Amino acid sequence: MSIKNAMPLTEDTGVIEPNQLLVEVLIAQFKVLLKGIESLDKVIKKAYKAQNDKVIFDSFPCAGRQLAPRLLVALGSNRDRYDDASELQKYAGIAPVMERSGKKMWTHWRYSCPTFLRQTFVKWAGLSIRYSFWAKAYYEQQISKGKPHNSIIRSLAFKWIRIVFRCWKTHTPYDESKYLEALKRRGSPLLKFAINS
Repeated sequence: MSIKNAMPLTEDTGVIEPNQLLVEVLIAQFKVLLKGIESLDKVIKKAYKAQNDKVIFDSFPCAGRQLAPRLLVALGSNRDRYDDASELQKYAGIAPVMERSGKKMWTHWRYSCPTFLRQTFVKWAGLSIRYSFWAKAYYEQQISKGKPHNSIIRSLAFKWIRIVFRCWKTHTPYDESKYLEALKRRGSPLLKFAINS
């Protein structure tokens, strides 16, 4: 049905005119917001380019200009901040919480965490499936086991945090071929799955 033949919901000017004014006000606010976001993006880009660790975070598959700065901020420049990757996994809300009561045990995700930080790792893990051989193999392996998409992405983020942490601690850019070699040396079932599928 074309818009010309559409029936208006109302022709009441008492409803139409105030809403028209509201839309005009919102458009003006939206333009200011977009300008502010553009200014912030420029400042973030400039600050990120000045970071010594930029080369590390640029090396991660699919981090790109949006997620690489967010990942860098997640770890910061103080390498004494975290003793090991598990501290970051817990802080970011990626590490699951296991609870027990009597003979029952259940697992859930963390409710108390910086949600933007968690979303950063989860979003990046989801995108990495397209560009990382082992991440794609892991995803497909978990799908074949019947795991749900969101659980797989969270567990993939859990794995990525260990890798990011190691690269950050050792000042070493990520190298997919070196990581695949390490998996091969350890006899990882992930590589066997990828070869057989």
